[in-house]
Amino acid sequence: MSLGRKRLFAALWPPRMSRNQVVVGVLLAAFGAALAIQVHATNTSDQFLRAARSDDLVHILDDVTARGQRLDAELRDLQTQNAAIQNSADKAQAALAQAQQKAKDLQILAGTVKAKGPGITMTIADPQAQLKSATLLNALEELRAAGAEVIQIGDVRVVVSSAFVDTPDGGIALDGHNLTQPYVYKVIGDPNTLQPAMQIPGGVVASVRSVPGASATITPGQVLVDAVAPQPYPEYAKAG
Repeated sequence: MSLGRKRLFAALWPPRMSRNQVVVGVLLAAFGAALAIQVHATNTSDQFLRAARSDDLVHILDDVTARGQRLDAELRDLQTQNAAIQNSADKAQAALAQAQQKAKDLQILAGTVKAKGPGITMTIADPQAQLKSATLLNALEELRAAGAEVIQIGDVRVVVSSAFVDTPDGGIALDGHNLTQPYVYKVIGDPNTLQPAMQIPGGVVASVRSVPGASATITPGQVLVDAVAPQPYPEYAKAG
């Protein structure tokens, strides 16, 4: 071997490759192998379809169609389930909102929360302290009969168990609270019904005015009932 060939052989052998070159070479080899397998599989599939009989092709088409129909049915089932879940969630939310509103309504009726709305303010003045608790009770009963929903007298919220008593000093007490004059009724309800009910002949206003020096005035409008009753805790009664 000549000197030039020896030098050329020494330069080329053994081959000198970096790690990056080796990695790139392996990746290229793997990619080539995968590409060859894919091409072979595609060619094999195409060859199978070209070589298949008409009956086989119809059977394959039927299988593909049936699979598509099954997938469509599964999709519809999932959509139906999703709609049912959404509908159930909406119903649960609506039921919760109704329950919360019902709880608020019951709190208003029980007198444990403040309330506001249309109604009347009736002021009964008795400078000579001639009125008795029966007159104020009669006014309360007439207001309830006329559809009053919420009533406050002075600083006391009227509830189902409210009661008037005459005090030894000539005054009137409501649920243990001494009422001061004038007696102010804050009433929430339909003012077009409440006001005429108080002013009928022989009614509340007429009864009050029949007492010397006493008077009753009624003003319709928006009413704020800000007095609240203590939370009731029944000792014996239980929910049925």
